Amino acid sequence: MTDPSSPSANKPNLGSKVTKVATYYNPRTWKEKGLWWTLGLFLITYVIVVIVLGFIWSRSPGEFDVHQNALAIAKNEQKKLVPGYVTTATAIRIAETLLDKPGGYLSNDMTPPGVYLDNIPNWEFGALTELRDLARSMRNDFSRSQTQSVEDKDLQVAEPQFNYDSESWILPSSESEYRKGINALYRYLERLADEKAHDGQFFTRADNLSAYLAVAEKRLGSLAQRLAASVGQARINTDLAGDPNARQSTPTPGQVEVKTSWWKIDDIFFEARGYAWALLHTLKALEIDFRDVLQKKNALVSLQQIIRELENTQAFIWSPMILNGTGFGPMANHSLIMASYISRANAAIIDLRNLLQQG
Repeated sequence: MTDPSSPSANKPNLGSKVTKVATYYNPRTWKEKGLWWTLGLFLITYVIVVIVLGFIWSRSPGEFDVHQNALAIAKNEQKKLVPGYVTTATAIRIAETLLDKPGGYLSNDMTPPGVYLDNIPNWEFGALTELRDLARSMRNDFSRSQTQSVEDKDLQVAEPQFNYDSESWILPSSESEYRKGINALYRYLERLADEKAHDGQFFTRADNLSAYLAVAEKRLGSLAQRLAASVGQARINTDLAGDPNARQSTPTPGQVEVKTSWWKIDDIFFEARGYAWALLHTLKALEIDFRDVLQKKNALVSLQQIIRELENTQAFIWSPMILNGTGFGPMANHSLIMASYISRANAAIIDLRNLLQQG
């Protein structure tokens, strides 16, 4: 017998809780309570589901092993890892991650919770920007032996597909166009490892790698400037510095005040985080495909240092929101921390390009 005065006697058991919840969702209860009660219950349930999905979908994807990813694709296709295989497989994985992560591709969502989420869509745009740069370099540099060589037929399809409008949601949707780009990369990858097909090539030359790094250098430099502007600063105009004969289309002031809008701080932060995530994996893949070139130039350790700096940009964010404290104020400034990592990676890329060109 249970003592009525004991604390456990006043606590409802699990069975009663389940029965109570089941009663709420019983159609007979809806009929008895009326239409408004039913609609209210539906809206409350819908809001809870949307909020929970919003939290789940707001988690940015983690890192993956580029070598194991390439091995998995090669095993399925019964191919070997020829030069360029890991880089192409990585480009495919980056594109598939954009489309297949929890929640799918969110940048063009028109319904909750995707329509009100902005961090992951900005992360997607950053990763998509790097994917576009990589696809362009594969089409114009990596797959061609010289300026007069013919473009690869599948890369000629893939590159414009990834440059399709990132926010198109219908007729055609961004996802459908990016899938066509992924399929074109798979066709290129298959020809790349086929010894009988001589039209699929990937040239691991120092000048090709340097050309790609030049694009990454500019992207990182721009992101670093935008991130650093979170606290506001006066910048001296250096647009024409170094060339006395240089001109520009319209005059600009010698000093300007630059400050990122409070509403845009987290957008730029996650765009930079997404770009750094994609670039990190691309550089790991290039480290494998260009290992011989890098070792001969004594530049392998320089690339590894860039990778280490980019890994720091993917550290777990403990704060529930992106903080924007002043430069030396009492509150953290996540944008300045991200700018620090990206600036160091950018400086290391400049050094690496010098080694590739002169080493």
